[in-house]
Amino acid sequence: QLQASGGGLVQAGGSLRLSCAASGRTFSSYNMAWFRQAPGKEREFVAAITWRGGTTHSTDSMAGRFTISRDYAKNTVYLQMNSLKPEDTAVYYCAAGNVGGLSWSRSYDYWGQGTQVTVSS
Repeated sequence: QLQASGGGLVQAGGSLRLSCAASGRTFSSYNMAWFRQAPGKEREFVAAITWRGGTTHSTDSMAGRFTISRDYAKNTVYLQMNSLKPEDTAVYYCAAGNVGGLSWSRSYDYWGQGTQVTVSS
């Protein structure tokens, strides 16, 4: 199971760190990712980190502001988000999988419940 936390209300330009804690099994051999879904929009890929620690981000804008990382000992994945913008407002989901493209939601078998991030202007 995956448990996402760390969301909240923040002003534009602020920062948040999301956490995704895994329980019930180890996910050290899984790729981990963050997706987000804004109201009325489809779920979109944010960032992923492979089981070896390689990272990828959805856009250059996110790569410059968001950092995904993982702590194998704690079985936890993080998403550090800086310079937040109102358009970053969404529910953020963490996911785990080990087959398929990193940016495809279908590649992930395990999903957290989501954590709300709201950025005010």
